Amino acid sequence: MILSRSGLVAVSLAALVASGCTSTRFGSEEPQPAPLEPQPSGTVSSSQLPPPATPAPTDASKFPTAPGNSQVASLPPGGGTTPPANAPDLTASAIAGVWSASVAGQGCKVATPQTKFGQGYRAGPLRCPPPIDNVKSWNVAGKQLTLYDQDGGTLARLYSSSPTKFDGQTSNGQPISLSR
Repeated sequence: MILSRSGLVAVSLAALVASGCTSTRFGSEEPQPAPLEPQPSGTVSSSQLPPPATPAPTDASKFPTAPGNSQVASLPPGGGTTPPANAPDLTASAIAGVWSASVAGQGCKVATPQTKFGQGYRAGPLRCPPPIDNVKSWNVAGKQLTLYDQDGGTLARLYSSSPTKFDGQTSNGQPISLSR
């Protein structure tokens, strides 16, 4: 029997199709793995967070003024006073950048990029004295700028005294200011 070229191609294709039909690669003849058991998970709930604790108002006349600045009152240890009445609400974008810092009269720089980290955003002190040399992150809440250490502990709290300046106190009572 003599096959033409087209006949040979047709027979070859028929053989390929027939052998493909018997392959177990595409069929359901292979045993399927057993379905995985779902893992237990905790319950998810949604509720309103309580408002942040508001520090009790204090009498500013009880605290000495910051050295070299008779217009800004120093905060008590821990920085827990209310902000000045005219202090603006803060945004992260207004804080981002590099600031000249003065800590107890010593100068340095603090970089405050808007890179998420720790308690809010990453911070980088540049040749700062203690305790600001340990600043790792920062965040804003309302009128307050807070600087944190690597464990999330508060190192300083500041309030805006002008569009380009922040004044406050470190957690150990040293006056601190940031300016551009």
